[in-house]
Amino acid sequence: RMFHDDELEESEKFYIGQPRVLLLIYALYNTLVARSEMVCYFVIILNHMISASMITLVLPILIFLWAMLSVPRPSKRFWMTAIVYTEVAIVIKYFFQFGFFPWNKYVDYTKDKPYHPPNIIGIEKKEGYVHYDLVQLLALFFHRSILKCHGLWDEDEKGDSSSNKEDTDDELSLTGGRRDSSASLKSVNLAASVESIHVHFPEQQTAIRRKSSSSISQLSHRSSFSSHRSKRGKCHGIFVKSHCGLCCFRTLQVYVPIRQFFYNLIHPDYSAVTDVYVLMFLADTVDFIIIVFGFWAFGKHSAAADITSSLSEDQVPEAFLVMVLIQFGTMVVDRALYLKKTVMGKVIFQVILVFGIHFWMFFILPGVTERKFSQNTVAQLWYFVKCVYFGLSAYQIRCGYPTRVLGNFLTKSYNYVNLFLFQGFRLVPFLTELRAVMDWVWTDTTLSLSSWICVEDIYAHIFILKCWRESEKRYPQPRGQKKKKVVKYGMGGMIIVLLICIVWFPLLFMSLIKSVAGITNKPLDVSITITLGGYQPIFTMSAQQSQLKDLNQTDFNAFLGSYRGNTAALQFLEGYGKEDITLADLEGNSNSLWTISPPSREKMIQGLLDFSAEFTVVLSWSIQRTLETVYPYYIKAPSDSLAKPIKQLLTGMYCRWENITVSLVKNVSDEGVREWWVLNQLGKRYKTSEESLELFIFSDKVSPPSLGFLAGYGIMGLYASVVLVIGKFVREFFSGISHSIMFEELPNVDRILKLCTDIFLVRETGELELEEDLYAKLIFLYRSPETMIKWTREKT
Repeated sequence: RMFHDDELEESEKFYIGQPRVLLLIYALYNTLVARSEMVCYFVIILNHMISASMITLVLPILIFLWAMLSVPRPSKRFWMTAIVYTEVAIVIKYFFQFGFFPWNKYVDYTKDKPYHPPNIIGIEKKEGYVHYDLVQLLALFFHRSILKCHGLWDEDEKGDSSSNKEDTDDELSLTGGRRDSSASLKSVNLAASVESIHVHFPEQQTAIRRKSSSSISQLSHRSSFSSHRSKRGKCHGIFVKSHCGLCCFRTLQVYVPIRQFFYNLIHPDYSAVTDVYVLMFLADTVDFIIIVFGFWAFGKHSAAADITSSLSEDQVPEAFLVMVLIQFGTMVVDRALYLKKTVMGKVIFQVILVFGIHFWMFFILPGVTERKFSQNTVAQLWYFVKCVYFGLSAYQIRCGYPTRVLGNFLTKSYNYVNLFLFQGFRLVPFLTELRAVMDWVWTDTTLSLSSWICVEDIYAHIFILKCWRESEKRYPQPRGQKKKKVVKYGMGGMIIVLLICIVWFPLLFMSLIKSVAGITNKPLDVSITITLGGYQPIFTMSAQQSQLKDLNQTDFNAFLGSYRGNTAALQFLEGYGKEDITLADLEGNSNSLWTISPPSREKMIQGLLDFSAEFTVVLSWSIQRTLETVYPYYIKAPSDSLAKPIKQLLTGMYCRWENITVSLVKNVSDEGVREWWVLNQLGKRYKTSEESLELFIFSDKVSPPSLGFLAGYGIMGLYASVVLVIGKFVREFFSGISHSIMFEELPNVDRILKLCTDIFLVRETGELELEEDLYAKLIFLYRSPETMIKWTREKT
């Protein structure tokens, strides 16, 4: 070895011999050091998520529009700005914690108000007001120490000065003098605007080339000349010129560097082209899922709602609709910029999105939801994922878009993972069609939309065949050998179980959902109304609260024992437990006076005395029916609103249709004659001395609220929506195979796959005539079976 050091070798052996836990700690620390700037970004964003104020809003915006866009890394000026700003913010927050400020006297009243000015600014009085700011400052100083250790803290000034010395006139002529022209423009503008000011521009001299040296000398001569004129006594004119020039200088001093920063970003000298669109799309997809399942966090009065219940009631929440449309719109725009490969458009979109998202999340959303952003966990999660998207977008802008976009990102490899992910991607409704149309709109091509879709479909089909052929090469099957049992029982058995589950899923679901996961639906009110012959009701009574009693285990066992020989009754009772049965104890005295008119009263008496005529008695509880045996003892309260007697418990020798006595009570007092009816049940199971009625209510279990939308369709609805729909897809897989043999059984698809890739490649390079020729060749190939056979033969 050329460079050998015994001490370094001993040190390496020492570290290798350390415990794994200590090595893990070393690795984590090295990772932290290597990505110290990401730690600073994370702490700054976390501080802003928790504080959510105007004071903490500045640094996140600077991160996404300055730090992450800087090439190759953020400058010393940014880190100094972040450090000084954090220190100033700590001092300001500390100063406003004193109690003599008026808004600090009513902290408990104003702490949850999102539009309270101190809360918006970030100067409210609270516990731990500066904890995260101190952590942020510690992270910034940690990163500063790392840069100093590696000699990168003062690298910017040295690098700029050295680069200026190395530039030559020949280089400027070859590159078109882009930087030279911009520097000269700055020199001329500043020279014209600040004629009467003797001032030096150390920041801008670093960007000026040799060609602009003359303009600098002109500026210095003019400045010195104006200074000599000022000594001659023209003080008033010089003062006006100096004031105007100073204003222009300060304006240009802010505007020109910003303009030059974005100009260099859009027109870089070099770019490490990369493609992180897939990661940006995944971040947007995660945000989309957060919106769907947490949409209530973006509305005012929808905190207790869920999207399934809202949609099942044919209601589309406004907050959900707005958030989904905005999120989907940004995804479409991002796709368009990616296909057009326009960095300028991406920069403009990044600026608009950064300012728009921060303004909406921290100034509009708290007013809509009437709660602070720091109290909205779902919104915080959405914002954090959006910050990841902003970081990826900045990285894409800094590196530049790829020059060629070929195919789907899932088609880069030919394995089972890519195969199943790609097929899952194609199963999402309208996603494949939307992507194909968008690609056609924003890609230069001579193909029509139908031809474009044809190429996409052929490419997808060939890619799937290529994956299967590669899997056959990796796991070959020798000729003349039967399939292994592992394959047959593994794949075939899984398909058999899956098909059986699909066929019997509705019955299994409806059987288990209420018996296993069902919730007892106790009655809250039991009402009885009795009417004689259609006249004024003679009895109305309700049982509530304490009058609705539960059976204990002893009473329930005795109840079951009374039906020991009745098979039908026992079969019915198997589906109920003691918690499902409610005993309603209704008062025998009617809770309303009998207010019948005298003529109707006389007519009713005549009808009751005439034994040869029929006189109906109507008992109402949730249904109305003419009673033959007067009183049903057991009533079933199903999950719907219709209650009915239980026939299994009311037939045969165990019939419990109970008779009741009806008597009219007349009370004569100074206030007049008052009448009401009294009912008493003769065969009560739990006997009481007072006149009363007993009623057993069997309550069916109901499905949990989370599965109610699915159970509400019933068995037939589930069969129609699940079994038949899935069965259609399964039938398409098993039928029509003979018609696709020509296009499915292709031994080698490499040539066709290369032809599709060539079409994508010439389209990206702008060879549109060649694109038409290759497309015609592809169509001819699919029209000619003989040529297809030649093209798909195995290579020899």
